[in-house]
Amino acid sequence: MPFPSASPALARFTVLDLTRVRSGPTAVRQLADWGANVIKIEAPTEGAGGEQPGGPRHGSDFQNLHRNKRAIALDLKKPEGLAAFLRLAAQADVVVENFRPGVKTKLGIDYDSLRQINPRLVYGSISGFGQDGPYRMRPGFDQIAQGMGGLMSITGAPGQGPMRVGIPVADLTAGLFCAMGILTALLEREVSGEGQWVQTSLLQAQIFMLDFQAARWLMEKEVAGQAGNNHPTAIPTGVFKTSDGFINIATTGGRIWERCAEALGAPEWIADPAYASASARSDNRDALNAAIEARTATRSTAEWVDALNAAGVPCGPIYRIDQTFADPQVKHLHMAQPVPSDDGRAFELVAQPVTLSRTPSRMAAPPPEFRQHTEEVLGEFGFSADEIATLRRQKAI
Repeated sequence: MPFPSASPALARFTVLDLTRVRSGPTAVRQLADWGANVIKIEAPTEGAGGEQPGGPRHGSDFQNLHRNKRAIALDLKKPEGLAAFLRLAAQADVVVENFRPGVKTKLGIDYDSLRQINPRLVYGSISGFGQDGPYRMRPGFDQIAQGMGGLMSITGAPGQGPMRVGIPVADLTAGLFCAMGILTALLEREVSGEGQWVQTSLLQAQIFMLDFQAARWLMEKEVAGQAGNNHPTAIPTGVFKTSDGFINIATTGGRIWERCAEALGAPEWIADPAYASASARSDNRDALNAAIEARTATRSTAEWVDALNAAGVPCGPIYRIDQTFADPQVKHLHMAQPVPSDDGRAFELVAQPVTLSRTPSRMAAPPPEFRQHTEEVLGEFGFSADEIATLRRQKAI
């Protein structure tokens, strides 16, 4: 029975997935979810049990990262296993890895080696700090990149010390940027006929995600600090108490500010010299926030969401994650999608946040069991039954 494809969009591409933990699997998930023929390659020892990077195979983290893939076991440290991998790479379109720089060269699976046997190969690499430079051999970890990339210095309340973001944003964005680079290289290959090496790192991704805060330093030499829930330029924007919780309110520009003041029942604020201009609201931010909260605390979050939205003021409740997935708009967007399973498990995973009108993505297959598709995949790449049996005797698969 053919392996189900998540989408026809990338079905013509074969991807060899050497990645582990999060950043690399995030990159490959983008390719798998859009229908690429993804083959996850794991060392035979990885199925021996014990604690593995990325958590248990049937845990939520692993399951969310590795859907829509097939898996084989292949020992790249054995000559026979390496020779088998090179046969796969000679026919593949993409290889993705997130080893520490130097490991792939030691194994003989670096880009320069593989392009000798497949000049059309697109090779994606994610590292902590880059493939070269003074920090190239340092181990990379999301929180380290958040700190060195400036994010922790602008996250959290003033005076409370550096604060990490609640998701591994450097890992995730490095993975997304790597996938974008791979797709760009595949598009360019249609013109040149040649592959190339796509490189990114957690540090680069995190710095890029600073966006306007980085630009403020580069162009204006202004170093941003922690602002808590306050927006640096759109005032008032922040979190305000209600009678039963909290609400986010965001204003940008004078007209929205005027609508906000009117919806809050304080039209006199519009002409008040302390709040009448953007610069005045910035100078008097704390007083304005306190005045707003004195009003929002008198009614429920739901009441304020209705009133402010009716007035055209951006606002919204602040959900726990379970409340997020219970929201009617989130349900309408199908952000949680059921995963087909042969073993009777019923579970959902987070869907792609992008839709395509003709070639949508879907949850086509659950994450693979360890070495589940080894014989099937090797057969598709031209290995005979005798060759597969020999590799098994040699403990290369």
